[in-house]
Amino acid sequence: MPLVLVLLLFVRIISPLHATSARDTISPSETLGGGDELVSGNGKYKLGFFQTGSESSRNTSSYWYLGIRINRVPTMTPVWVANGDDPIADLTAAVLTISPDDGNLVVLNPVTGSIIWSTQANTTTNDTIATLSDGGNLVLQKSLDPSDVLWQSFDHPTSCLLPGAKLGRDKLTGLNRRLVSRKNSINQAHGAYSLELDPTGPSQFVLVEINSGITYWSSGEWNGQFFNSIPDMGTYSEFVNNSREVYLTTPLKDSNAVAYLSLEVSGQARSFIWYEQLQDWVTSAVQPKSQCDVYALCGPYTVCDDNVIPSCSCMKGFSIKSPKDWELEDRTGGCIRNTPLDCSSNKAMGSMSTDGFYSIPCFRLPQNAQNTTVVASEGECAQVCLSNCSCTAYSFGDYGCYVWHDELLNVKQQQHSDLTNTKVELNVRLAGKELKFGGNHRRPMLVWVVTSAAVALFGLVLLLMIWRNRTKRYCRILNSVQGGNGIVAFRFIDLQHATKSFSVKLGSGGFGSVYKGFLADSTAIAVKMLDGIGQGEKQFRAEVSSIGIIQHINLVKLIGFCSEGNKRLLVYEYLPYHSLDVHLFQSSITFLNWKTRYQVALGVARGLAYLHESCRECIIHCDIKPQNILLDASFTPKIADFGMAKVMKRDFNRALTTMRGTIGYLAPEWLSGVAITSKIDVYSYGMVLLEIISGRRNTSEQCTSCAGDDVYFPLRVANNLLKGDVLGLVDPKLCEDVSLEEVERVCKIACWCIQDKDSDRPAMGEVVQILEGRREVDVPPVPKILQAVAGSHY
Repeated sequence: MPLVLVLLLFVRIISPLHATSARDTISPSETLGGGDELVSGNGKYKLGFFQTGSESSRNTSSYWYLGIRINRVPTMTPVWVANGDDPIADLTAAVLTISPDDGNLVVLNPVTGSIIWSTQANTTTNDTIATLSDGGNLVLQKSLDPSDVLWQSFDHPTSCLLPGAKLGRDKLTGLNRRLVSRKNSINQAHGAYSLELDPTGPSQFVLVEINSGITYWSSGEWNGQFFNSIPDMGTYSEFVNNSREVYLTTPLKDSNAVAYLSLEVSGQARSFIWYEQLQDWVTSAVQPKSQCDVYALCGPYTVCDDNVIPSCSCMKGFSIKSPKDWELEDRTGGCIRNTPLDCSSNKAMGSMSTDGFYSIPCFRLPQNAQNTTVVASEGECAQVCLSNCSCTAYSFGDYGCYVWHDELLNVKQQQHSDLTNTKVELNVRLAGKELKFGGNHRRPMLVWVVTSAAVALFGLVLLLMIWRNRTKRYCRILNSVQGGNGIVAFRFIDLQHATKSFSVKLGSGGFGSVYKGFLADSTAIAVKMLDGIGQGEKQFRAEVSSIGIIQHINLVKLIGFCSEGNKRLLVYEYLPYHSLDVHLFQSSITFLNWKTRYQVALGVARGLAYLHESCRECIIHCDIKPQNILLDASFTPKIADFGMAKVMKRDFNRALTTMRGTIGYLAPEWLSGVAITSKIDVYSYGMVLLEIISGRRNTSEQCTSCAGDDVYFPLRVANNLLKGDVLGLVDPKLCEDVSLEEVERVCKIACWCIQDKDSDRPAMGEVVQILEGRREVDVPPVPKILQAVAGSHY
């Protein structure tokens, strides 16, 4: 071994590998050390020894690491590190070379002859080379057969994932490709968190706190197009699950772009893109979105608050355990007590502990609580905690008495502007000195109990008064709209806070505008602000009275409402893929294939069938159109906007009402002024089906430049059905990737739905049976109204 080392050092002296050579390969007998680098052929990545931190910061590592960095950016950006857990103190005592013994790529200490790091590939040949690819992959391969890959850095990622690399598992070898966060901003050793394929089986990725094994975020399972919790990811990532491998990869379509995914020290997974104009990295995605959702991020005896930077702070009576670690973004060590507790078990019998409690209003209590069911009051609950030396906190409420022992983790701060119905109190045990009771500490517990009882009594009376006033205020609304069944009466200020003062507009129309927001538990919502009183009041009552009393998977969920003065707001679940018209008629990154379109058609039919046939009263929507069909993360359709809905008793099958709806979807009976039935929704549904088939609007105004037989699509469909030709009716963007049987079925249903007489149209329950294949359907006659609408254009 000493002779080999001498030879290596001699070769390095007479033929050093310099960065200026811009070579991407290291061969046997060559070494890399000091300022030498390998640079990928495209110049995008480089491999060499580096130190973390910056010259302008006092937090700079004195150790050296071998790793791959991005070469095209001025900032230090390591994306793979070889010796993260074994840094090098003296760079002059380390070289990278091909081992003459077995051909592995190794970092050697020439002085001692020890191996600092090795690829540890299963090889016996020394005829190997190592190449840094254009994609940033360091590959060890046989020099005579470059296709024979012995080892590659893409199979052993550290905290970052480059485009084209795989994240997942090799089913045959057991190789698990996962990301592990770094210890802190300068220490490249393994940290506290991992991003990996769910080891329990489901096809999803999870973020895990390594020490506890607790999963604090999951991607949701792969549904064939995207992961359920991150639908946008499906547009630029690929998920593969075959007999050999299961993995996620993100191909980089633009070779000039510079991007990577990183599992940060903070436990969040972030995607970064380099913006040349800004000369900086820009975060394109982050999970979980709330920093405080990361398990044990702040360590014990801390409070996490998403609205401040840094988000971690010590509880009252505690101080940061390791200020240096906190400066380096590692706060998992948490805080320690300023003053030891006065444990009564170490004192004479009958003596009383001088410890007391400090109350923290919070959203999320620590885990691992112990329930004390025999306790009937808060004072007793506090005494239970004080009587046990290991007890550190308690919480008391309608849920009972809970106490905590030892360290407190994952406490999330309650904000003054947050909704009060999520508030709980955590009472942290402190030494009497920290509570500053004054000179006499002999009976602080008695003082605390009496004071707490008085405050609690006063608070109870105050809450009862507020509750009574608010109940009176909203009772009239709830009774008049019949909407008090499981929906929440919000305050305007709550919704103002949830929407950040209505800053993110999702859309607008004649009714008003819709804004995106988040509830205190991070639930995304869509807030519809109606235009004051008058028509807005009518739509408000119509929506709450109809949708507020029903629940169905294909109907948008009403979470709550607000009625203050002339302010009328409705709070709905937020649906990430917005309305159907965006995907059919506008330029959208999400293309609906035929299978998805068919499921949308079936889902809308089921929703309408429920409204017409399964509710206690028949609900007629009166404005079915693509704009009022929303899509959730799984492309499940949900009927929305019940502002024009008509509710009818089951004893009546027709009703006279003023005309409502949208041109192009109006049934003929609206125009004749006769009484309407639920069949007006059937007609509108039929028109929507035709637009789902063609991918464009039916109205002739949209087709003035179309040729001949394309002028009015509904009439063309009716005529082509008689000819037996339906393939030419399908949206060209589908490239004929459709089921002809399903296309013909949908065309027949659509034409039956838009028949002139409502009695000739099917009920929505029958439509569902036909779409599900449980019922056959004949070719319908051509509706006369279509010829009248088409006029001379056809």
